[in-house]
Parts: sequence; C-alpha cells; structure tokens
Amino acid sequence: MWVSSLIVRDVLFVRGSKAILTLLERQGVEVMFGLPGGTTIPLYDDLIDSDIRHVLVRHEQCAAHMADGYARATGRLGVCTSTSGPGSTNMVTGVATAYVDSSPMLVLTGQVATGAIGNQSFQEADSFSLMMPITKHNFRILDPRDIPEAIKRGAAIATTGRMGPVHIDLPSDVMKEQVPDNVMEQEFPAPPSLEDLSAIPDAVRILKNAERPLLLVGGGAIWSNACSEVLRLAEMIMAPVVTTIMAKGAIPENHPLSLGIIGMHGKECARQAFVEADVILAVGTRFSDRSASGQSELPLSTKLIQIDIDPGEAGKSPRTQVRLVGDAKKALTCIINGLQVQKGESPWTRRIEEISERCQCNINIESNPILPQTLIYELNKHLPEDCIITTEVGQNQMWAAHFFQAKYPRQFITSGGFGTMGFGFPASIGAKCAFPDRSVVDIAGDGSIQMVFQEFATAVSEDLPVIVVVMNNGWLGMVRQWQKLFFDKRYSGTQLSNNPDFVKLAQAYGADGVRVDRSSELTEAIQRAVNSEVPFVIDAIVDPEEDVLPMIPPGGGANNIIRGRCKWN
Repeated sequence: MWVSSLIVRDVLFVRGSKAILTLLERQGVEVMFGLPGGTTIPLYDDLIDSDIRHVLVRHEQCAAHMADGYARATGRLGVCTSTSGPGSTNMVTGVATAYVDSSPMLVLTGQVATGAIGNQSFQEADSFSLMMPITKHNFRILDPRDIPEAIKRGAAIATTGRMGPVHIDLPSDVMKEQVPDNVMEQEFPAPPSLEDLSAIPDAVRILKNAERPLLLVGGGAIWSNACSEVLRLAEMIMAPVVTTIMAKGAIPENHPLSLGIIGMHGKECARQAFVEADVILAVGTRFSDRSASGQSELPLSTKLIQIDIDPGEAGKSPRTQVRLVGDAKKALTCIINGLQVQKGESPWTRRIEEISERCQCNINIESNPILPQTLIYELNKHLPEDCIITTEVGQNQMWAAHFFQAKYPRQFITSGGFGTMGFGFPASIGAKCAFPDRSVVDIAGDGSIQMVFQEFATAVSEDLPVIVVVMNNGWLGMVRQWQKLFFDKRYSGTQLSNNPDFVKLAQAYGADGVRVDRSSELTEAIQRAVNSEVPFVIDAIVDPEEDVLPMIPPGGGANNIIRGRCKWN
C-alpha cells in the first residue's frame, strides 16, 4: 500500500500523486476528465480522497474535448488525464484542437517509470515530443520535487497571454515518491506577457477621423473577457461589429450593430460592410484563411488597426497600419478613454441599416425532409435564452454558425482552426459539467456524431442530460457539397449507407430520443429534449441536397460567391 503522506524530522512529505491533486485544488480545479491506466493508478488512488470530481470518459480524445468545452464555457482552466502510450496518443487530436483555438488546459499523461523511459517499454510513447508542437509548454517530471512548479507554472502559462494547453508527463514512479511540503508552498509565476500599446494615440486618431469604422472581432476578445468593451466602443463610434466564428456572440446578434459572422459561409452583410469600411479595428483575430483573409478585396485606402496579445499575430497582416500587442480588454479600455466621443447617426449608420435589412435570412419552410435552416430556426425559437450551443464540424457547424442567433459570449462553442469532427458532443458534456442547470445542445451531423457516440455512456453515468441534434442526411455532407460544386458530382467515399438507428442506440445507453421526419414535428421534439432528465438525441432527417450557402469558393471573391437561397443582390 502506498503512503499518501509521512513526516521525517519534522518535514511533512506528500506522495507525488496526492501533491498533484492538492495543487490542482489550490488552482481552483473542480473537475477532471480522464481514463485511468496502469501508470496513473497512484493518481486515481488519491482521487478517492480528493474534492475534484472525476468524469470517466470512454475515449481519451473525448477527455481532452470535454476539458476544452469546460474551459470555453467558463473561461477557466480545463483538466484532462490519460495513461501512457495509447492513452496519450489518443489525446493528441483533442489537445491540438485546443491549441489552435487558444483554449487553456492542463493535460496530464502517465508515463512509464523513469528507469524504463527509452527502452520501448510496455505502453511507452514519447508523449513529451508528441505534445511539443501542439502545446504552449511541456513538462516531463523526473524528480517529484518538480511537481509543484509544473502544476503552478503550467496553470499560469495556460491561462495567461495567448491561452492554450500545457502538457505534463508524469512517470509512474515519480507519482509514488514523496514531495517535501515546503516545496509545495513555493510560488512559480509565469513570465509576463509581452505588451506594446505605445501606438494607442495613433489608433485613437484614426478612429476619430474614420467615416466608416468597423470592428472585426475574433476569439481573443472572448478569452480576454473584453466583450463589454467591444460593445461600448461600437456604440461610441457607431461601428458595425462582424465576428469570426470563434467570437460568435461577442455582442448580442440581435443588436442593431451586429452583422454576424464573416468568412467562407458568413453573412453577406458582414462581408459587404467589411469591404466598404474605411477603418477596420481587428480585435483578437488572426485573419485565418476561412474568416477574414480576403483582404485583397479591401481598397488600398482602408486603414487596419490590430490588437492581439500574441506578438506573432499582431501586425502579421501586411495591411496593418497600427499594431497593438497586449490584452484586448486593456487595449480597448485605453482606446475608449482616449476617444471620449459619442458619434450619432451618419450616412454610414444608415448604410449599415440598409445592408442589414437586405440580409434577413431566417428560413422557415415546412418540408419533408427537413431543411437544415428550418431546424436552426426552430431551435432559435424554442431553446431557453441561456442555452449553450456546441457543434460538430461540417455542414451542421456552418448552418449553426450562420443561422443560430447567439445572445452572449461563450454561448456558441465550436472547433474553429482545427475543424475537428467529433468535438461538439464531448465539449457539450464539459460545458454541462460547468453549468448543470442550463440546457446544453450539440448540433451534430450523422458522420461526426458516430466518432464519439460512445460518450452517451459518460453522459448517462455522470447524470449530464445534454441534448444532441443530429442533422441526418446520410452523407459526409460538407465533403459531398464540395464534390457536388467543384468535382462535377463525382461522389466518392461520402455516402453513409448503414447509419444506425440513433434513437435506439441512445436508448441502449440509458438515454432517450426521437426521430423527426417533418418540420412540423420539431417543436414537440425540442420541448421533449429540453424537459428530459436524461441525455436526449433528436434524429432529424434533413435534405441531403441542401447546401450550406452562401459560400465563397476556395480562392474566390465577391464576383463568384455561390448564394443559393440567399436573396442578396
């Protein structure tokens, strides 16, 4: 039997695994998502006496997605754990997803004993090297005295600057050894983030003189809790707000200045305002190829001001005139204090009102099979105001991003930069852990949900009644759409010809559900799901011929946008 703590010559020693959990508790960690293995038995042994809730997943990738969903819903640190070897390699996709979207996590992986490292031992993998390119920082603990620094500094690194996952590799023998209590009390702060806000006066001057200002808001504004400053500045200078998919809901999307998301499947009014603006203030966005990379469409006279906490991103665009490196909340506060103006109605505000009215695209058409747009319309209508939406990746994600109306920050959670199928369902479980009294809904496709359907066992066992809305069209829809539009309808490898009965499969896990074939049945299905005391799946049969439109083709521009039902002209 292992000893959790002992006293030698008046020095209190704590077993390494207990020290890890104690330090996590001191960091405010309340829940950890994971799957045990031989190398992490000491950690799980001490979990019995810990205040940290453990959520037992059915696949380690989902442990990372759950921790990620928890972090995105709360803005706090998410924690996940796995055993060595295949446990840690299974987590790689989830960690990479969090890294690309700047989500703060501590990733704890077991490792073979220190003396066996490098000998191709049973379930050995070089997790340290595997995680290196997809984490902000990496620790391998070879001495139990290094555990406090790894936990404390790791948590600080993950949650400061541009946030992201931090990995800690824990050999099994290190977790069994003793840590002196005096080391537990030491402080290990993260190095301060770089900051350069010296160009604030230039930004203020440009914004004061702007006739057609626009705010382009990315996920960095969400992570910095700067959304109230975004809204205040927008109302001060009467600037419309367009967001990347990662900042959806940064300001209420029913606000007169909100034009919704920009990008490949974004709102036409957002794109139009973007190209007509004379000054663009970009907050916490990296101008990715799927969002606001079409700067070649901007007139050369357009002035670009960029705020980003990552000096590698701030000013990366060659069009940037003013580069501000630092926390978005602080930078926006400085700009607001410097402006001290309140603009009123202008030709620009009237123009924004005009293009916004041209882009009213709530689609509510009774049909069989169901139109995906109508499904989102009904979700907007019947879900509680404080619900949280997660999505998988593919057509379901883009329909949700385009048509769901987010009311507040962190309401809409999705995998952006990495585009990870199977993200949404486990992320919804993580969000439900954080907010058990709110409805949490994963909008999924029939392809993506089958990658992670086994986590219904987790949701049932942990009493987390999330809702999964499956847009079931029998295809890998987004790939099919590209084959249809750009490859002469040569469909290859995209038809899902043997889908299971998702309702019966959910019921086999102890969950519940309903199949919906007609749009007239959606209201009752949504109400049943919201009131369900167990996880619930809505298997909605949607039209496979309905494409996610409008769409800017890869490498395309304003002259070759595919619009479909979009009535923009």
